[in-house]
Amino acid sequence: MTAAATSPWATESEVAEFRAVRERVADAVEVAVHGKRHVVDLCLLAVFAGGHVLLEDVPGTGKTTLARAVAASLGGTARRVQFTPDLLPSDVTGTTVFHPADGSIRFRPGPVFANVLLADEVNRAAAKTQAALLEVMEERTVTVDGTAHPVPRPFLVVATQNPVDLDGTYRLPEAQLDRFLVRTALGYPDSEHELDVLRPGSTAGDVDDVPTVTDPEEVERWSAALARLHVAEPILRYVRELGAATRADDRVRLGASTRGLRSLVRALQVHAAAQGRHYVVPSDVQRLAEPVLAHRMMLTRDAALAGHTTADVLGAALEQVPAPQPTAG
Repeated sequence: MTAAATSPWATESEVAEFRAVRERVADAVEVAVHGKRHVVDLCLLAVFAGGHVLLEDVPGTGKTTLARAVAASLGGTARRVQFTPDLLPSDVTGTTVFHPADGSIRFRPGPVFANVLLADEVNRAAAKTQAALLEVMEERTVTVDGTAHPVPRPFLVVATQNPVDLDGTYRLPEAQLDRFLVRTALGYPDSEHELDVLRPGSTAGDVDDVPTVTDPEEVERWSAALARLHVAEPILRYVRELGAATRADDRVRLGASTRGLRSLVRALQVHAAAQGRHYVVPSDVQRLAEPVLAHRMMLTRDAALAGHTTADVLGAALEQVPAPQPTAG
């Protein structure tokens, strides 16, 4: 990153440089993940915004491949944890171990000490284990015996839920859902890309072919730089009014929180830079409102039984709240 970090806002040259880096990372990930550029873009948005991703999808759609490919492109480490009802918090975070040779007690890091952690079927773990992961997602540290151990930076949790098989699962509480920056789904590829995946010799799923195009330190520098990207006051008011509109909707019992709106603003900064702009426009808000806010809201029982979704509520809010218009000069 060559632009001066003393500028009060992210500059056009910084944005152009970041866009080139992000495109290289996305192209690298697509070596192993074919035909899912929009999901790759959302994952990279979470990486550069310092957030986490919740994937709700059926088995066999490439969730593990996506997480490993992102880590490989960033030059970082990736770990996978299969969550089960008997999984203990220490199985995720690590624990202290006694060494009889010298009588010392040392901390043995768990799989959470990685740049990308795939928490597979996270809703199958008991609440105590989910809470342990929650602390790491929010605080970026693991506390064992009163000692804090920071996890590597950048730190991305890609958690998955199977929306079909709900036997033996523990519903994620709202507090934990609110820790995920975006929720999305990979889904099945279209016919053209599925044929490409099936074709012998295809690189789909082969993470060893993913090139490393950046490093964790550069990702951290860009994350800090993009936090300075300009968000105009009318855009902030637009975001706030959208949040207020969701809370006023009689179909919801929990609307978009202030933390959710703040996360949306952070995501808008990264998304705008990915589009080559050093400012946010209303269409950015409309594009990201659902993946950033929908999973943070809760419907009333009657609304859910009537077939409504939180996406419907957000759609109504976007229609109801007028987008800010550009002014002369």
